[in-house]
Formats: sequence, C-alpha cells, structure tokens
Amino acid sequence: MKSTTSTILEAKGVTKRFGAMTAVDQVNFALKEHEVVAILGSNGAGKTTFFNLLTGLFAPSEGSIHFKDKDITNHTPAERVAKGITRSFQLTSTFDTLTVIDNLVLAYYRSVHTGSLWSLFTTKTRSLRNTPAVMEALETFDLTEIQNRNVQSLSLGEKRRLEIAMAITANPLVLLLDEPLAGLAETEIKGVLNVLRKQFGKQTILIVEHKISHIQDFAQRLVVMHEGRIIAEGGYEECMQHPEVRRSYWQIDDSISENAAV
Repeated sequence: MKSTTSTILEAKGVTKRFGAMTAVDQVNFALKEHEVVAILGSNGAGKTTFFNLLTGLFAPSEGSIHFKDKDITNHTPAERVAKGITRSFQLTSTFDTLTVIDNLVLAYYRSVHTGSLWSLFTTKTRSLRNTPAVMEALETFDLTEIQNRNVQSLSLGEKRRLEIAMAITANPLVLLLDEPLAGLAETEIKGVLNVLRKQFGKQTILIVEHKISHIQDFAQRLVVMHEGRIIAEGGYEECMQHPEVRRSYWQIDDSISENAAV
C-alpha cells in the first residue's frame, strides 16, 4: 500500500443527538490519503450514524467535518460527492431494469457531465459503452462476462460488485462503504474484497463492518466504536487485545478473570 501522512477527511469533536439519545459522542477521527480503514462495532455502536455525518446525510449536533482541511460541515451529500466523497450504501442502488454495462455507463456519465438524466437517455448510450473507464471497470470488477445481463437477474454478490464498480467509476477521492459484505456468502465476500484490493494505493477507502472476521486481513487500520465513542484504534492485534474491545465487543471482562484467578 502507498504510504502517506496527508489527512484527507477529518471529524473534529463530532456529536449527534436524536432527542435524549446520543448516537455519536465527541468523536475525533482522521482518515489519511490512500489509507484503507475499517470501522468496527456491534449493532448500535454508532458506526452508521457516524458514516451519515461524514457523508452529509445527518448534520452534527456539535463538532465539524473537514475535507482537505476545508470545513464541509454544512455541505449537502451532493456537494460532497462533487468534491470526491462517494458512498456506497448497504442496500444496492443499481437500476435493475438496465444491463450491467448500462449501469456503469450511467455512473460514468453522471461523474463527467452536469446535465440531467434525461440528457443521458437522449444520448446514444451505446456510444459510451467503449469508454476506457467503463471497460476498465468491467475488467477490474470481474463483470465482463455478465455485462449484457439485466441487473435484476444478478446474485446479491454480483450486484454488490457492480454497485462498488459504479461508485469507483465516478472516480472518487474517498470511497465510503457501509457494510458492503452484508448478506453475502463466503465466496461472494472473497470476490468483493478481491476487487476492492485492486484499489489499494489508488483510492482512500473507509468501510463499516459488523464482523471482524471479514476484514481482519483487509483493513490497514481498525477503528472500534461502542456506544457512540471510539474505544480503540490501530492494528488488528492491538485493537483486539484492548480491554474495552474485549469487554464491549467480545463480552470478555478481564477484571473478572483476574479476580477469579486470585
């Protein structure tokens, strides 16, 4: 992986409240350029809410979000996409009645043209299918053999690869993935991770995941959340041995074990 010390996306003292409930609590987080980071946590840990803050779906109750050292706290999701922050949702967001290649054409067109979708449909879509970016996406994400199939006939794993390919075809600087492995079989998980590995050193990737077994050999750095706070950060072994992680994620209380041994 390409090493760099430049911070590209940062949260400073971010808090999000929903009435009396605090979903994200004073979180400080920095994502470096070309880094691959995974946010881990049990259900209700606050990881998806934090994702929503980074992408502009939620406004923070306190704190600020910065992209390339510029405050984007009040920027809309569309404005963040325009700056190069792209999010792939947990549920696939493809056009099921179109073919795989036409979905990629649509993603490519929206990334390089400011016109409406109607302008795409009045353009000769077929003329865009040989665009280098579209052809590269087909090959990179192992979609060449299924490029002419309608998306509604694909498996969930194939759809997930297509969705990520569509996000990357838009050429984002930061790719945010919200549980892209959810609902996939083990072979499909390996396929998705393999295509994502091809982006190492090319793009900054932040992935939210529930199961550590899926990303322990994938992420360069882990961030573990619990009850809206970051409780551990670092390498896999470092995080897994952290007392707070063992207690909140694995339900292992080291103090009880120590007392029992006395």
